[in-house]
Amino acid sequence: MPGFFIFVDMKNLNRVTLLVLMMIASSVMAQKSKIEMYKTFGGVRYLRGDSILTDPQMSMILYKDNPAAYAEFKKAKKYNVISSVMGFTGGALVAVPLITAVAGGEPEWLLAAGGGALILGSIPFNRIYKARSLNAIDIYNEKLTSRIKTNLYFTGSRASIVVKF
Repeated sequence: MPGFFIFVDMKNLNRVTLLVLMMIASSVMAQKSKIEMYKTFGGVRYLRGDSILTDPQMSMILYKDNPAAYAEFKKAKKYNVISSVMGFTGGALVAVPLITAVAGGEPEWLLAAGGGALILGSIPFNRIYKARSLNAIDIYNEKLTSRIKTNLYFTGSRASIVVKF
């Protein structure tokens, strides 16, 4: 990686210190905008700093800042919709015979079996959704970490800063 060196006498150390503090502050600010994803039982949670983001907020952030991450997140959301529809339909198909059995009627257990199959079928789609969402976040965060890197060295009566791109 290309870089350049700045050599400083002890007289100009205050200016160098201020410059280094500004670079550290800018890197800390960049880290605050990093997005994290936590997997939960039924889905995921997105965090940016201390705030929880919803799917529409995630879409807006990714749309504005990183088109590649947005495209991956759109694909992930398709799998989430499929998983949600299958899970909800399966839950309803399981609930109808159970309610009928509790009410004293003759339940249709094949309906419950079909609902269970739909619920089980929704699990792989949910896993694909989580994996693609994580990939989209990795694409987004990768852009944030590719900033300028600085190193500060003190040798004898000189200080030097190495800036790499």
